[in-house]
Amino acid sequence: MTNTLHRRGSLEDLKKDYIIFCTSPKGQSKEGRARRLKEYARIVLSHKPVMFGSSAQGMQSWAAGPDEFINRITDDQSGMSATFTDLETLYEVIEDLRKADLGFCVVVSGLLDEVAECCHQQGFERHSAEHSLGIMGRTDRLPSSQILEINTLCGHGMVSFNLIKKVIDQVKLGKLTPKQGAALLAKPCACAAFNTRRAEELLERARLMS
Repeated sequence: MTNTLHRRGSLEDLKKDYIIFCTSPKGQSKEGRARRLKEYARIVLSHKPVMFGSSAQGMQSWAAGPDEFINRITDDQSGMSATFTDLETLYEVIEDLRKADLGFCVVVSGLLDEVAECCHQQGFERHSAEHSLGIMGRTDRLPSSQILEINTLCGHGMVSFNLIKKVIDQVKLGKLTPKQGAALLAKPCACAAFNTRRAEELLERARLMS
């Protein structure tokens, strides 16, 4: 999924950022899809992602809860995404999904070498890989790297630069905790790929620098 290719940060920060997308293959019948999606959701949620949801329903973290989210899944829904913060959990999720063999396309976004090794340990090779070539042109007009690291946690750009700046300022002033700020910033992200744990750490870093 190209919307997660533009995440920024140090190598250590990116080691805490993995997203799994599930989507139905093109041409696959909708019949029985809800049952398989519900099983997929149960597997993923058992590993406690920091964010989980779908564009059809919004983010589970801001909805009524996982049970209601699962109950709302229909055959018309095509997929969902989940965000994790460590490689060990990613390995366990992929292992469980491989065993379940639910018939979905699964895309994993993260550091290429680590994701490749994760697949290799499960006995298969990744189908393909996509890279971001970065931002070209008038990069001098971009906001600071501090803001871009948070903004790119939503690849669709739904978390505005101005909102990020405002939240950073409020965290520095003590009007919001980093955790509260991260929750606020995640709300506009409809794809549920926003990593609230990373956002919280970045806001805490900004607070300590003030």
